[in-house]
Amino acid sequence: MSTIITQEIADTENSFKQDVLKGLSSDPKHLDSKYFYDAQGDKLFQQIMTSPEYYLTDSEMEIFSSRCREMLSLVKRFQEGFDLIELGAGDALKSTELLRCLSNAHIDFRYFPIDISANIIQMLERELPQKIPGIRIEGIDAEYFAGLKLASQRSTRPRLVLFLGGNIGNMPPDVAGQFLLKLRQHLHTGDMALIGFDLKKNPWTIFRAYNDADGLTKEFNLNLLRRINRELGANFDAEQFEHYESYDPASGACNSYLISLCNQHVDLCGQQITFEENEYIFMETSHKYTPVQIDKLADQSGFQTIRHLFDRKQWFTDVIWESI
Repeated sequence: MSTIITQEIADTENSFKQDVLKGLSSDPKHLDSKYFYDAQGDKLFQQIMTSPEYYLTDSEMEIFSSRCREMLSLVKRFQEGFDLIELGAGDALKSTELLRCLSNAHIDFRYFPIDISANIIQMLERELPQKIPGIRIEGIDAEYFAGLKLASQRSTRPRLVLFLGGNIGNMPPDVAGQFLLKLRQHLHTGDMALIGFDLKKNPWTIFRAYNDADGLTKEFNLNLLRRINRELGANFDAEQFEHYESYDPASGACNSYLISLCNQHVDLCGQQITFEENEYIFMETSHKYTPVQIDKLADQSGFQTIRHLFDRKQWFTDVIWESI
């Protein structure tokens, strides 16, 4: 293993340690949802995406399956070819539909999946060329903007950035606005973004999507405690924490928590973290939007809306924006 790779692994492990210590020493306690995705977390999330309550994947898959020609018509403006950059690529389940569509139409593009999970990037580089012969893929194991910077160093072609799955909702609206402004700063005028937004709908539909009957979301949250045990030598008893979900239809915020079921102490990196009975750890937020709110975000971030692509129930939209 090279010295550079060894240092990158050490830096990642140190960031995980520092973020966990900071979050669990805060009041209220919190953990960063980006750390859900180790190998076991990846597996659990893939199971969540196929659960009957979790409508987001099916809704966005429908869009990519049925509206590919519209997406093709928009990228044909890049006559000399372009780079397709996906932030938080995951298993590329949805984007594979677009990748196959582009390939079948003989569009000149190169695919840069960016994901914090090295496990995911290795899988994509191994499996996608088997599914889509001839695809040019350069995976980047990094956080979003670090990955965008690396992709820009490798190519100066026009870019279409994908940010799918409603991941923009994992930030509070004010943070999402700052994120989109920063995204615009990494793009040139005329570059495009295709961003998935989960829409406000019946509150019970949203609540059940994050509180599935099989308990997959519960295990997904508890796995982060187990990851902290595995990688940082902590002694969390995951059985002493309960997953709790809430959805506020007014703000559109769907929030996940782990609730301590008793007074307890956890040893972590030489520190003792104290939990009182019923104390919570804030784990994740998932905000839902209206189309009007989405268009306002575009205007405030330096983009103009080109098109909204909806599923047939209008539960989800992939918006296409152009940098202006």
